[in-house]
Amino acid sequence: MGMAVGGSKGSGGGRRRRGRGKAVMSEINVTPFVDVMLVLLIIFMVAAPMMTVGVPIDLPETQAKALNSETQPITISVKSDGQVFLQETPIPVEEVAAKLEAIATTGYSERIFVRGDATSPYGVIADVMSRIQEAGFKNIGLVTQPKKDQ
Repeated sequence: MGMAVGGSKGSGGGRRRRGRGKAVMSEINVTPFVDVMLVLLIIFMVAAPMMTVGVPIDLPETQAKALNSETQPITISVKSDGQVFLQETPIPVEEVAAKLEAIATTGYSERIFVRGDATSPYGVIADVMSRIQEAGFKNIGLVTQPKKDQ
């Protein structure tokens, strides 16, 4: 007359039970996470040197040696069409000194590198350098590429 409630023999509906020897796995498998992290590490190690200054400029070649430096300098770039960039941001030539004073962390002893395209007008590069010097900055350098041996 009565019906069995909660028995293991049922009509197949409701919850299914686990077998007696199968316990819930409570550990996380970290191997896939480690694999993904190693792949990302390799990608960033390869891509990091390519992400230097983003303004494409054809630098002139000289025989000067590379400078050793511990701090990252402020970079001003002049493209071949005369457009001026502070780091990667285009700015008018008239605002060069004001922007430099605003972002200089060590005051007027901040190192400033001027990157001028080999085909850019000499007058624009000279104007940028004179504005930097008139603002009071003394550590100004021109960035070039080493000459290729022929």
